[in-house]
Amino acid sequence: MKIEFRKVPFNEKDFKVLLDSVEFEGTFCKMSSRLVKIDATLSGKSQVSCDRCSKEDDIILSEKINFLISDGIYNGQSDELVMEIEDGFIDFIEIMQSELSSIQSDYHICKECEQNKTIIEQEF
Repeated sequence: MKIEFRKVPFNEKDFKVLLDSVEFEGTFCKMSSRLVKIDATLSGKSQVSCDRCSKEDDIILSEKINFLISDGIYNGQSDELVMEIEDGFIDFIEIMQSELSSIQSDYHICKECEQNKTIIEQEF
């Protein structure tokens, strides 16, 4: 789902994107002529690899995602995360895939490796 930046309304609009067994759902609205606010939840199941044994494992997702999108380079001050876009379109599927990639690149240990208390590697 894509929406042109200039067509985003100032009142909140709902969105929902499904990809495999993951759902990206929330609201978006324009905060100013160059900023859009997204408040969403990423939920469902995703496969990750165990960082010790490389076994594939499913994790349950329930992530709150709140950030701003800037149309072009952002020069302002904000405590929130600001994502810059360059083509004038907000692509919710691309945002969802980016968030999923970030979660999948975290450090994950499967249940079997969690129970195994032997030290695999130790550096000094």
